[in-house]
Amino acid sequence: MITKTVKCPNCKNQVTIQGNPREKIYVTCPKCNTRGEFTYPEETFFEKSNESYLIEVKNLTKFYNGFKAVDNLSFNVKQGEIYGFLGPNGAGKTTTIRAMLGLINYSGQVKINGLDIKANEKETKKYIGYLPERVAFYNNLTALQNLRFYSELKNISIEESLQYFKEFGLSESTHMKVGAFSKGMVQKLGIIRAINGNPTILILDEPTAGLDPRSVVLVREKIRELNNRRGVTIFISSHVLSEIQQICDRVGIIDKGVLITQDTISELSKKLQIKPKIIITVKQISNAIIKAVKSIKGVDKIEIIKNTIEIICNPEIRSQIIVEIEKTGGKIINLQTKEPSLEEVFISYTKG
Repeated sequence: MITKTVKCPNCKNQVTIQGNPREKIYVTCPKCNTRGEFTYPEETFFEKSNESYLIEVKNLTKFYNGFKAVDNLSFNVKQGEIYGFLGPNGAGKTTTIRAMLGLINYSGQVKINGLDIKANEKETKKYIGYLPERVAFYNNLTALQNLRFYSELKNISIEESLQYFKEFGLSESTHMKVGAFSKGMVQKLGIIRAINGNPTILILDEPTAGLDPRSVVLVREKIRELNNRRGVTIFISSHVLSEIQQICDRVGIIDKGVLITQDTISELSKKLQIKPKIIITVKQISNAIIKAVKSIKGVDKIEIIKNTIEIICNPEIRSQIIVEIEKTGGKIINLQTKEPSLEEVFISYTKG
């Protein structure tokens, strides 16, 4: 929330108001009853908090017909961070999300912005924008009619929705019935519904499902914008690990209802001792270069692809590899380091 002091154009009385970036609010001067409107400007960049938690899940447990879908699950999501929630099919991700939204009964505790969701269900949901795994609308209504309905539920202006229609390439489909939409169009409409009204927290379940590559990039950039410029805390459950790796500050990995681990991708890689891949292209490959690289202590594996050597090794011996290649007459044209991927971390934690 942003606090602003505005001046009444009639009596010049100053009024303090609060709102979110791009939010339009109506203000009535308490002194002369003049009514006006104010639109909050776009924020520049939001400073993320390292201490404040907007989502707190403690000892969450859920049974379905005797089957324990979520087992004593605890984790926190910091204010202003993008948190990736990962796990194989049936791990308990969607059940956890439903509990976080107060949509199912469970044991344990979920707090949103410091409030227990069981005791403050209506209040806590004001902070949240939600994209479910299976997006649904009224198929007999147009896209605009659907969004108008949800805007009225949130008591926000439909004008914001129209701007998002443009951003997501749905401007020409506003008067089309949603029943005629493609899966990707429905997904984008679901994202618009979720971000409408400037929520403090976004909970996204498989946000890029059904989207073409161009739309995936668009959604990714929108997530970054909401997080960086408006400070929105974003919780993403996804199977697209490469997308998570590009945008998340931290990830939590769940399997069989249990949180196995949570941390940044780089820290998880260190814990598992997953080594980076050094990719070196030389002008001309030779047996002497290959032999020299293989002889270096700390090199686990090398692969030759034309004039490129891909080396999995300890990161601290990179300079030694470069020296040995040059000593054997190799001329290095290009060098890059490929850090461990989220796929490698994920598989290492969930295998077996």
